[in-house]
Amino acid sequence: MIDYRIKTKDNFTEKLGELACMLEHSREVTLSEISHLNQKDLDYLPNDSSNSIGSLLLHIASIEYVHQVISFEKRDLTKDEYLKWGTALELGDKAREGIRNLSIEYYLDKLSEVREFTLTYLKSKDDKWLFEENKWDNGISYNNYYLWFHVMEDEINHRGQIRRIKRLLKNR
Repeated sequence: MIDYRIKTKDNFTEKLGELACMLEHSREVTLSEISHLNQKDLDYLPNDSSNSIGSLLLHIASIEYVHQVISFEKRDLTKDEYLKWGTALELGDKAREGIRNLSIEYYLDKLSEVREFTLTYLKSKDDKWLFEENKWDNGISYNNYYLWFHVMEDEINHRGQIRRIKRLLKNR
C-alpha cells in the first residue's frame, strides 16, 4: 500500500530523509502503473517516433545512474558506462531498435538495483551535502538537491508518458 505522507525516513538526516521518501513514493507509483504489463505491452510503439514503456523504464534508471555519478562521484560517465546506458539515456531510434524483448523483471531489477545504491549512498550524506554547489561546463551553477529533484521530476514526467501509452494499448 502506498503511503501518501512525506516524512523523514529512518537512518537519514532530515532533508535527505524527506527526499528519499519522495523518491520512493514516486517509484512506488511508477511500479504500480506497470505491475500488470506483459512484454508485448512493454515493447509497444504507438508510432514511429514514440518510445516504448520498456525504454522509458530503462531511461528512468539511466537518469538516476547518471545523477549518482555526477553527485556522488563528481564526474561524467566513462566510455564503458556510456556504452551501457547511452541508448536508454538518449532514447529515440536506437532505443526503439535496441530496447526490446526484455521482461518486466529485467526492468524491475534495473530500477531496483540503481535505487538501492542511491538510498545507500544518501544515507552516508548529511543535509549540508544537498546544498553543495557545482558548475556545469557552461558555467551554470547547480546543487545536489537540484540533481535529485531532477531525477524525481524526470520519473514523474515519463510516468505520464507511460500512462498515455497504456491508454493507447487499450485501443489497439
